[in-house]
This record gives sequence, C-alpha cells and structure tokens, in this order.
Amino acid sequence: MAKAGTKKVSRADREEQILGLALEEFGQRGHAHVSVAEIAHRADISKPLIYSYFGSRDGLASACVRRAGDLLVRGVAAARVDAQAGRQALDTFAAIFAVLDGCRHAWSVLYDPTIPRGSELHGLARGYRAELAAMGAAGTADVLRRAGNADPLDHDLLSRVWQHSVNAVVSWWLEHPELDAEAMEARCARVLVAMGNPI
Repeated sequence: MAKAGTKKVSRADREEQILGLALEEFGQRGHAHVSVAEIAHRADISKPLIYSYFGSRDGLASACVRRAGDLLVRGVAAARVDAQAGRQALDTFAAIFAVLDGCRHAWSVLYDPTIPRGSELHGLARGYRAELAAMGAAGTADVLRRAGNADPLDHDLLSRVWQHSVNAVVSWWLEHPELDAEAMEARCARVLVAMGNPI
C-alpha cells in the first residue's frame, strides 16, 4: 500500500489524510486487527503525531465511526425527504451508493463485528446503526400503510427483511469494487423491477 505523505500540509489536511487511511484500514481489516503503528507507517508519520490529533487508538476509531455514521445517516435522511412515490427503496440504495462511492469503507466501519461489545466505540456505532434502522422502519411502515396493512408483525418482518437486504447489497458491492455508484443503482433498479418492486 502506498503511503500518503504528510510533509508541507496543513494540520486539517494531515488530519484528513490520517482519517482517510484509518477508515480504509478499519474498513478492510476490522477494528480488532489494526494498529496505530500500521496507520502511522502508511501515513509516513510517527505514532505520537496520530495520538496528538486523536488522543488514542480508540479516539481515532471513534473519529472513523463518526465520519462513517454521519455520512450514511445524512445521506439516507436526505433520500427519505426527496424520495419519489414508488422509488423509496431505489432512492435509499442510491443515497447509500453515493456515500460509499466517496468513502467505500464507511459501511464496514459502522457495522464492524470486531468492535468490542460493551465498549464506548460499540455504543457509538450502535447509535448510528439504530438511526439507520429507524429510518428503514419508517420507510417500511409507509409501504405497508399504502397497502392498507397495519399488522405490527408484518411491519417487524418487512423491516428485518429490508435491513438484511441493504446489508447484503452493500456487502456484494464491496466484493465488486469495479462497479461505481451509478452502475449499482442501475443494477438494483433492474433487480427491483424483476421482484415487482415491493419496497
């Protein structure tokens, strides 16, 4: 992997370089398998410099989770506001793809199974995931309401199906890095049409 290089750059730019590399490392390998030393090596800087910016390894990981969570929550929230009738699912996927096209590892960072349960970092990530799940639940409730269905168990089931579907689609995309956001949106549109676009 190429080093970022940090000479003759501003503090803000250097912080962005470190954060970008850390997002990539945590996203690709998982929180449990990444050290500050490895990130410092890639950035061609010292470990103490990273600590001066982020305080600790957990501070750096928290900054990564906040960046990923903020990007995804903002993107999905905007898609819900702007979604056209009958396009809620596709517009939500498009928003997620747009975010991940600029920060491909955001999803993996936020849904990293190696983050220790019970830690502050796990609570932070779980909070963002809960926001995304709540928006998904609101969307599936709208779908059932338009169909005249008020059964709470149906809503619970459809919400679960939607959440797992989004995770499966994003995971599949990460396995096909040659596809950009536009290509994924078109592919999902075809699949949703084939399925009868239930959501």
